[in-house]
Amino acid sequence: MLRDSIRRYFARELPETEIRAMDRARRIPREIWKTFGRLGWLGLSVPAEYGGNAGETGSDVVTAVVFCEELARQFPSLAMGWLLLSMTGRTFREHGTAEQKAEYLPRLARGEFIMAFGMTEPGGGTDVLGLKTRAALEGDEWSVRGQKLFTTLADDADAILVLCRTDPIENNKRARGLSLVLTPRQQKGVEVQRLELMGMRAGCTCEVFLDDARAPKNALIGPRGRGWYTLLSSLDEERILSAAIYVGITEAALDIAVQYAQDRTAFDRPIGTYQAVQHPLAEVATELEQIRLITQKAAWLLSQGRECSREAAMAKLAATETAIRATDRCMRVLGGFGLVEESPLERLFRDARLGPFSPISNEMVKNFLGERMGLPRSY
Repeated sequence: MLRDSIRRYFARELPETEIRAMDRARRIPREIWKTFGRLGWLGLSVPAEYGGNAGETGSDVVTAVVFCEELARQFPSLAMGWLLLSMTGRTFREHGTAEQKAEYLPRLARGEFIMAFGMTEPGGGTDVLGLKTRAALEGDEWSVRGQKLFTTLADDADAILVLCRTDPIENNKRARGLSLVLTPRQQKGVEVQRLELMGMRAGCTCEVFLDDARAPKNALIGPRGRGWYTLLSSLDEERILSAAIYVGITEAALDIAVQYAQDRTAFDRPIGTYQAVQHPLAEVATELEQIRLITQKAAWLLSQGRECSREAAMAKLAATETAIRATDRCMRVLGGFGLVEESPLERLFRDARLGPFSPISNEMVKNFLGERMGLPRSY
């Protein structure tokens, strides 16, 4: 039912021509998020008491995966934005104070509050703990100074959740002393510059400059000095939902290629009758089932409250690498028609390229999995 409702919405409100226009404009209008709020699609991570439709312990991650996969099948940039807003709901739900929950969760569920996550910096991507951004408490306000890179939705955000150092490193452990400061976007000390990416263009990815940006004293999300550990609790869900996006991309690419193979003729018969076309598509179909199953397994484990870090990492690794191969194989089926901008496959091909290094590089995922197998730490 959820998949059908999403498909009907896109058929009625966001046909491919509208999606292509948003991709070219590199922006998702805020009105879409408000529509998602009215449809209840932003409330999957918000408890019912705050206007959402999540259970007492939060959203059913299996349902969230189904939603994210189908959304990405239609428009991956929109799925990426929804993932971030979903993580916003989880962050406030699990780590916000009663006042913060009451203020932000209802607005999030209605599509009236957008928060960006400021984590990555120019001097370090995977090495998050080496960040340079600082925040100092001055009276009743935090003064935040630093620079963030690849901050999705920052240009349209109402606030940016900035990971910064507020306290000295403890016992040579860089993870200690970091805090999450909810910093208002519209102020003199915050400058945002858009980055024109090749893929996921409508996601509005930006570089953020913080020069004495001000945030209230009570703007900390989670305990002071424990911001990194606050983030760790959401990593598994982020990786699972990221995997779901690339499952959706793979499915969409396969649908397009199969339809084209049925319609396009060469030498007096459909090109889908030739093994050179059938075999790569058969491989994509097989790999699609594999990544869907491992992603759903990881989601089920997380929904059950069971350990799933290994499965979440595997799902992210497998889904993103599969989407790269799938869009390449499907592009070869379409040939020159796949390169035309009006072809959805052209957009999917570009969008898939983000996967191997976001939200974590696949090389670091492999390092993590190596450690889980009992091998020495490699970095």
